[in-house]
Amino acid sequence: MKIKSVFSKRFERYGKVLRGYNVDELLQKLDATTEKPADKVIYEPSDSTLESLSVAKQFSTNAYGGMPIQIGYCNGFNTKLNCLEWHRGSEINIPSSDIVLLLAPLQSVKKGRLNTNSVEAFFVPAKTVVQIYETTLHYAPCNAVKGDEVSKDGFRVIIILPKGTNLEKPKIGEIDAEDKLLWAANKWLIAHADTSEAKAGAFVGLDGVNIDLTSSNRRK
Repeated sequence: MKIKSVFSKRFERYGKVLRGYNVDELLQKLDATTEKPADKVIYEPSDSTLESLSVAKQFSTNAYGGMPIQIGYCNGFNTKLNCLEWHRGSEINIPSSDIVLLLAPLQSVKKGRLNTNSVEAFFVPAKTVVQIYETTLHYAPCNAVKGDEVSKDGFRVIIILPKGTNLEKPKIGEIDAEDKLLWAANKWLIAHADTSEAKAGAFVGLDGVNIDLTSSNRRK
């Protein structure tokens, strides 16, 4: 599949690049204090060390208009789509090394289902502050792709969200059809059948190929 740039016109439907934030200290702390597994992805919604830095206040007041936020991270090694999720409120991703994001429009989800042909790939250079709109489906970052080769280095990515997101799923009665897709607090999710999330009970709503960026399996 063609990998576009987050600086391209095509990305504008999914989000935008935020400029003016100095994230050097944030990424230095991320690299120095967090694990990066070589064979899986780990996610921590909130990290007090990262949230104590002065730039955290800037993201709260400027990027989120004074709303409470959490700053965590998503680290590891990944080449697959697996699932797509969305939140009420934008998500900010800041990678310490190059990554690829797999994205799709929420408007394309019909009765909880989406064909993976609707998914697009976007290259995100290191240190780029990327806002992903709440109407954008996304999931774990993927390793960067250079030419036809997927990077073996994995990634570390700062994840900023409205406070409380991705914590324990609230107990709710089903009112709207979307309620059955709620997977955690402020996290709606649809999974591909061939995933651990599906085996754990997530709603299977992704039809088609489970996209894999490795050159031998990449969807054309």
